[in-house]
Amino acid sequence: MKFVIHIKNQWYQMFRYYLLFHLILFSFSMKCAFAQEDLSVFDLQVKSWAEECKKEVTGELEMLLSSGRLSIGQIFDTFYIPIPNTDPQKFHTQYDKYTDERLQIIIDKYLEKDKNILFVVVVDVNGYLPTHNLKYSKNLTGDQKMDLLNNRTKRMFNDKTGLAAARNINPYLLQKYSRDTGETMIDLSVPIFIREKHWGAIRFGYIAK
Repeated sequence: MKFVIHIKNQWYQMFRYYLLFHLILFSFSMKCAFAQEDLSVFDLQVKSWAEECKKEVTGELEMLLSSGRLSIGQIFDTFYIPIPNTDPQKFHTQYDKYTDERLQIIIDKYLEKDKNILFVVVVDVNGYLPTHNLKYSKNLTGDQKMDLLNNRTKRMFNDKTGLAAARNINPYLLQKYSRDTGETMIDLSVPIFIREKHWGAIRFGYIAK
């Protein structure tokens, strides 16, 4: 008799956990739905562009893998090699010269979609930005204030906002923050997966309309 009661109690606990689990899933899905509804018309447009950009970038990275120009280990390289005499510190990886060749043209195309978009970049899970837009990749001058504005490539953007964008695995993430240049920005990011492994994100930085 005690054995039967024990079995019933186990089934009761399992049923409770089952209901709780599905309640959590339902709450999460509702939260996502409301978050989507909270986006402005321009936010939704940027989100659509970010998803298109993600497809193009992912396609290029996959092509580098399938052609043998890069291995999976190289494309996920996190052994950041400091570039001498740079402040803030810049880094090379085993893949950044390839992203300069293949990805800059893509992110520049999306930068030109609207004058309110200030940058479109690709970052890895640690916030490393291998390739920036052409307008932010001008030659270093030695003038730190000038270079901070005009040469922002190959840096670590691992502040709170940058890491949140880089490590988010949900369909998108919308954030507001102040740049180190003083502007208040909206940051919309979508995650990038290579061979089903999280690589990083596409980030769109823009001013609200």
